[in-house]
Amino acid sequence: FGITTDENFVITTTNRKEITEDNFSELVQDGVTLYLLQSVDQTLLSATKERIDFLPHYDTLVKSGMYEYYASEGQNPLPFALAELVDNSLSATSRNTGIRSIQIKLLFDESQGKPAVAVIDNGRGMTSKRLNNWAVYRLSKFTRQGDFESDHSGYVRPLPVPRSLNSDISYFGVGGKQAVFFVGQSARMISKPADSQDVHELVLSKEDF
Repeated sequence: FGITTDENFVITTTNRKEITEDNFSELVQDGVTLYLLQSVDQTLLSATKERIDFLPHYDTLVKSGMYEYYASEGQNPLPFALAELVDNSLSATSRNTGIRSIQIKLLFDESQGKPAVAVIDNGRGMTSKRLNNWAVYRLSKFTRQGDFESDHSGYVRPLPVPRSLNSDISYFGVGGKQAVFFVGQSARMISKPADSQDVHELVLSKEDF
């Protein structure tokens, strides 16, 4: 790597966890992406890419929303799909000490690409590993254990309040991925953890599959 003998460096995960002798076997596994930096909080000089490998059947990811929940209820499915997307924002902002801001935008400007639904919040953000785990089908926010770092990690179901406020909207639903592919052709999640300078982006699309 062209490092001189008198130069200090650190090796970290994409979540900026420094690799040490004690945690090496836990953090360094096949396919993991690592950063070689001068310091843990060093600003990245360029964007990095990490490929996520998982093997759901195409129909399982893209069509299961309709088959598993929406169609079986015999109701207009769009409100359920939007509720799944808003649920992520409710969870992300549940610990905000200030204002909880959640915006739903419908974008129809064809000069900016195809029509889209955008859900934007000021929550705590997701690490790269949480984004990776979000992409894995059937990884419920209530059952994630072991190596999985949940996008809802530390979630505690609140005392009885209206379900519209307590982030249990999707408790009986099918999850954000199925909602996304019911509404459109692709999902793009952009997130910056509150305690990090890094911005993480995840893209899933039918074209990729």
